[in-house]
Amino acid sequence: MEPVLQDALDHMHLKRALLAAKEAVDGGADWLEAGTPLVKSEGIEVVRQLKKSFPGKTIVADLKTMDTGAFEVEIAAKAGADVITVMGVTDDATILEAVRAARRYGSKIMVDLMRVADKPTRAKELEKLGVDYLNMHVSIDEQMIAHTPLQELKAVAAATSLPVAVAG
Repeated sequence: MEPVLQDALDHMHLKRALLAAKEAVDGGADWLEAGTPLVKSEGIEVVRQLKKSFPGKTIVADLKTMDTGAFEVEIAAKAGADVITVMGVTDDATILEAVRAARRYGSKIMVDLMRVADKPTRAKELEKLGVDYLNMHVSIDEQMIAHTPLQELKAVAAATSLPVAVAG
């Protein structure tokens, strides 16, 4: 997979997020992420609006799903999400349900490895479960104390053949 540039729209208001998305696309962004704060503030409608406004771009719904994997993936996929995030610390049943729903609705699953203790081992497990992407994610709060995932990134990339995103 060729490298892609994903812009996280971690805003609280749809209007501001759409302006930022246009700037990101004009600057070369390939994927647009409906960030968790935006989805919580404005609802799944943000995914519909991003898909409508930027039809040629991959839309990521950063739901950080921990439970009800099939339901949340169905909701996001029907709204137009191409990729939906699920947390790697959740149980395998939730991830499997999310993967099945994604296949049913034509979306893909990106698993966020934030807070996973043994990331390389979990990456191998997630690959067997059928996820599409992994995300080495440094939370906004961790960024404030200058945490960097570079060492862990190398170990995860060596442990799996899945594409690995880096966020934060």
